[in-house]
Amino acid sequence: MPNPNKVTERLFQSPSKYIQGPYAIQNAAKYLGNLGKAPLLLCDDIVWNIAGKELVQALEGASFKVNRAIFGGEASREEIDRLSALGREQASDFVIALGGGKTIDTAKSVADGLALQVAILPTTASTDAPCSALSVLYRPGGEFHCYTFFDKNPNIVLVDTTVISKAPARFLAAGMGDAVATNVEARSVRFSTNFGGGLPTEVSAAIGQKCEEILFAYGKQAYEANKAHAVTPALEAVVEANTLLSGLGFESGGLAAAHAIHNGMTAIEELHTLLHGEKVAFGTICQLILDGAPTSELDRYIELMLSVDLPVTFELLGIPKVKDEELRRVAELACAEGETIWNLDRVINVDLVFGAIKAADAAGRDYIKRTGFKKN
Repeated sequence: MPNPNKVTERLFQSPSKYIQGPYAIQNAAKYLGNLGKAPLLLCDDIVWNIAGKELVQALEGASFKVNRAIFGGEASREEIDRLSALGREQASDFVIALGGGKTIDTAKSVADGLALQVAILPTTASTDAPCSALSVLYRPGGEFHCYTFFDKNPNIVLVDTTVISKAPARFLAAGMGDAVATNVEARSVRFSTNFGGGLPTEVSAAIGQKCEEILFAYGKQAYEANKAHAVTPALEAVVEANTLLSGLGFESGGLAAAHAIHNGMTAIEELHTLLHGEKVAFGTICQLILDGAPTSELDRYIELMLSVDLPVTFELLGIPKVKDEELRRVAELACAEGETIWNLDRVINVDLVFGAIKAADAAGRDYIKRTGFKKN
């Protein structure tokens, strides 16, 4: 139910500083120097070879003492506890996240528990996690667990677009899948409280609209540039949309059905190999169905998603033979107490959400049949 506490204050929140550009990691010491000199660096072995060595070289050249902690792969309570213990043992004075969404969410939780500042250095533009004052936690097996909220947003978000351009284009597309939900969800929950506990501001609405505008204008072009590992104005614009605009837009604008359905989809084991934004993209079609969007509007979003290889049907999700009982379980979890779907100002129940999930698949299949779309 929207705004049950009858909040009247509007609220907007953001990271203290956002920096984006090619080779930005080389200037990390300049931007991180005010946070401390003995950071706990969270990154996995793959990211270490991609950008970790370069970052440490840049920091140690400026007299930082970097303590590296290998991220285990899941943003779980168990992993947070393990890494927090390492931070205490090494007397770290701030935390750096270098990697994707789960590394970032884990680092924010570690920093919050240790009462330290945190710098976020994403190596993909696959989620809008970097800028927010919350983390999405999972159970060790990959099922959605809960949201955790912090008193403040990250101190610094530093995005090296050269590093982003070297990542597989699938990650950029997943970021677009996450970002395309921003405006769709925010415009449906404008009378609900946001993640900061206040009502959305006019600027949060404008950010969501600008995010969507960039995705439709430059999404396909940026995707192709990413495939060529080229940093272009289109890529820069979409990285900013995926990371900054979507991050500010979802946190201060609010979430609704698309992300709730994503959370429910984590109960299907076959979907654990998909990226967050790939599932959110399908959830966005479900959201549009619940919103009563006309076919022309559905087509517009489905066209964008297919142009960057995002899944819009059960088959493209990798679950062509999914059973109704599995989908009903997704709907039940999406409608769990406290889920963001309850921000919608309309009647919602499991049957309606189950129907929207089935109808989203049907809409995707219909679009593909009508247009003759074939995946490259």
